[in-house]
Amino acid sequence: MEKSKEKTMKNIIVTGGAGFIGSNFVHYVVNNHPDVHVTVLDKLTYAGNKENLAGLPADRVELVVGDIADPEIVDQLVKQTDAVVHYAAESHNDNSLKDPFPFVQTNIVGTYTLLEACRKYNVRYHHVSTDEVYGDLPLREDLPGHGDGPGEKFTAKTPYNPSSPYSSTKAGSDLLVRAWVRSFGLQATISNCSNNYGPYQHIEKFIPRQITNVLSGIRPKLYGEGKNVRDWIHTNDHSSAVWTILTKGKIGETYLIGADGEEDNKTVMELILELMGQDKHAYDHVKDRAGHDLRYAIDSTKLREELGWKPQFTNFHDGLADTIQWYQDHEEWWKAEKDAVEANYAKNGQ
Repeated sequence: MEKSKEKTMKNIIVTGGAGFIGSNFVHYVVNNHPDVHVTVLDKLTYAGNKENLAGLPADRVELVVGDIADPEIVDQLVKQTDAVVHYAAESHNDNSLKDPFPFVQTNIVGTYTLLEACRKYNVRYHHVSTDEVYGDLPLREDLPGHGDGPGEKFTAKTPYNPSSPYSSTKAGSDLLVRAWVRSFGLQATISNCSNNYGPYQHIEKFIPRQITNVLSGIRPKLYGEGKNVRDWIHTNDHSSAVWTILTKGKIGETYLIGADGEEDNKTVMELILELMGQDKHAYDHVKDRAGHDLRYAIDSTKLREELGWKPQFTNFHDGLADTIQWYQDHEEWWKAEKDAVEANYAKNGQ
């Protein structure tokens, strides 16, 4: 397939740019592309935090507090930009099982609002999605020969099979993008990424929850037997991949982002404990999440071969050690929310 010429971006909008993955992308752009101005559009829900953008130059990063489902503010911003990179989403599976409505409103209606504005002003659009739209894969121990053959990882041709209100609304938003490309000629690309880890991740999520449990003197918690497998990628590698797709990707294409980081939750839990100087068995098993996907695994061959991208953080042990160090060094960033997060989990026996 023919590669697109690299496109020049001077002004970009990053939706959800005060959240975990979005803010890391903003830091990446500021640090690596000095000619680019970033406008962050973020509703600043519990998952968005102004502190995630602290220290970035005011002349290059502007925070606009607003809702992606608000046509007026979206129109006002999009008509002045070269590209929209859409990270904003309701993204926590457990929350989607308790109250799906915000997921429909943000992930479906919000995406529609952005697409219409980008269509109106012919603005380049990149849609950041998740591997969870594909459902799950069999555990390796359940595969014939325990191998790594065709069909054992997600590709851009894998049929959608979402499991939760979260993943189904993300799947719906992906399909909207594809329809707007085909029906209206929208200049858009999509990426589906595996599980991110790294700085600024909200402590409700698996890795930072366990790290901050240890730092708070709380026994870590593992869903079920911990056999569920995730394909981990450092958020800095996700950021470099999104920039590569934004500037080099072929319009209308979907690219899967992964760094060959498959680990089951039990292994991750025990590695966290070992890296923090604890007994690797010093955790409790709690009831499993409803509809908990078994395994995710990304085949990122297309991204690597067609666009020349490759990850920098290929050693999960080292990346995890760096992440632990970040939470140790930034206790003031997470400490105030810790009690409320654990109380919320306790209500569900988790």
